Amino acid sequence: MQDEILRKEQAFHDRWAAAIDVDGIRVRDYFEACTAPENRFILRQLGDVRGKRILDLGCGAGENSVYFASQGANCIASDYSPGMVEVALKLAETNGVQVQGRVINAMAIDYPDETFDIVYAANLLHHIPDPILTIREAHRILKPGGQLCFWDPLRHNPVINVYRRMATQVRTEDETPLDIRIVRDIKALFAHTVVDTFWLASLWIFLQFYLIERVHPNKERYWKKIILEHERLESEYLLLEKLDRWLKQIPGLKRYAWNLAVVATK
Repeated sequence: MQDEILRKEQAFHDRWAAAIDVDGIRVRDYFEACTAPENRFILRQLGDVRGKRILDLGCGAGENSVYFASQGANCIASDYSPGMVEVALKLAETNGVQVQGRVINAMAIDYPDETFDIVYAANLLHHIPDPILTIREAHRILKPGGQLCFWDPLRHNPVINVYRRMATQVRTEDETPLDIRIVRDIKALFAHTVVDTFWLASLWIFLQFYLIERVHPNKERYWKKIILEHERLESEYLLLEKLDRWLKQIPGLKRYAWNLAVVATK
C-alpha cells in the first residue's frame, strides 16, 4: 500500500515538475516575504547557516535548497520525484549557486547516522504514508545538536478542508494533513522543540481569492499565489497576522491554523 502511494506521489510531482518555469521563481520570497511566516519563523530559530550541511527533504522545485545555498550552506536537494530534483538543480544553476541532487525515499533515507547539521522539510510530511517514520529517520541522520525543521498543513480547520475538497487537481488524493498531536511524538524524540502555527484569520485571503477575485483553486495553487503576490497582499496580510497572534493566545485555537511549523533539536 505504501509503495503504491509513493508511486502515485512520484508521478504527480514529476508531471508538475515538467510544467515549472524556473525563471519565474523568486527564491528569496519563499523565505522573506510577509506571506511566508513559516519560513520566517524557521529562520529565526536556525540563525546563521553558513557552512552547515543541510538535507532539503522533499525539495520540490528547489527554492529551499537554493535559498540556503545562497546563505552559505552546503545543501542537498532531495525528493522522491526525479523530475523535481532536476528542476531544483536547474534553479540552482539559474541563481548561480551549487547544490547537490539526490532522489530519496523520505521513509528510508540513504545516508549514515549523524550526517547532517539540519534536515529541512517544507510541505512534505502530509505526502508521506508514515510521517513519524520520516521524523525518526531525520533524527537518525542528524548530528548531536542538529535540527529538524519543517512546516506542513494541519487537518483541523473546516475552511481549509472545504478548499481541499475543491482543489482536487492540484493535490494528490492520498495526502493527509497532520494532526497537531504529532508535536507530542516529536517532543518525545528530540531534546528541545519549538512550535508555532500560522494562518487563522489570515485565511480570509483564501476566501478573497475565491469569493471576490473568482480564482478557482484548481486554476492557481493558492499557497503559491500568496507568495507570488505578497507585495499586493502585504498591508492586508500584516493586519490579519496581528489578529492571528491575538487569536493564538486563546486556548485550543492554535490547532485550527492552516500550517504547523516545528524546529526540533537533537
